[in-house]
Amino acid sequence: MSYKRILLKLSGESLMGNQNFGIDPERVKQYADDIKEVHDEGVEIAIVIGGGNIFRGLQAHESGIERVTGDYMGMLATMINGLALQSGLEHAGMKTRLMSAIEMKEVAEPFIRRRAIRHLEKGRIVIFGAGTGNPYFTTDTAASLRAVEIEANVILKGTKVDGVYSADPKLDQNAVRFSEISFAEVLSKKLNVMDLTAFTLCQENKLPIIIFDMNRPKNLVKILKGDKIGTLVS
Repeated sequence: MSYKRILLKLSGESLMGNQNFGIDPERVKQYADDIKEVHDEGVEIAIVIGGGNIFRGLQAHESGIERVTGDYMGMLATMINGLALQSGLEHAGMKTRLMSAIEMKEVAEPFIRRRAIRHLEKGRIVIFGAGTGNPYFTTDTAASLRAVEIEANVILKGTKVDGVYSADPKLDQNAVRFSEISFAEVLSKKLNVMDLTAFTLCQENKLPIIIFDMNRPKNLVKILKGDKIGTLVS
């Protein structure tokens, strides 16, 4: 395997499958199967998942909800997704721990860095929910922060697209996909990889990011076996 310890970032929208809302059981199963194959190879796996399939904090303003309240609602949505993913992973035979940045001891452990690392060392898959626990920060920022804290070797950002393009491929037929690109180039070209806070945290800590299509079965496995899948930002 190319990496010993990874942080897998999944968007909440990716759990919808072909639905317009909620969680698609088939998509959860596909993710669990791919993650299990990697886990069986001895890779230590931490996961951060978004909540956009249920509620996004940025929707709050449109709904007349105060931004901070909306962000907390979004954090709770990530916990719902975390529980669904945890169930899928355990059904596939893996041991997991769900850790929350907001205390909710009946359903998840509080995030404690040393405890999280110990879980990983024991072969448990750790799911980080509730973002950073603070409003105004995205789950991309949570992924970058947790990856740095647990000393992950890479962030694997699983999305619906197969990498970073020079322009939106849906709008521009001449858009070119990058196989590799530097942090500086991403900034100079103003490409959409992560929000700036999350991206800067990775850049400052020299933490590589791979953006890839998680919805294509086996892509996660191929990346960890060294195949050139998606876009490497380093």
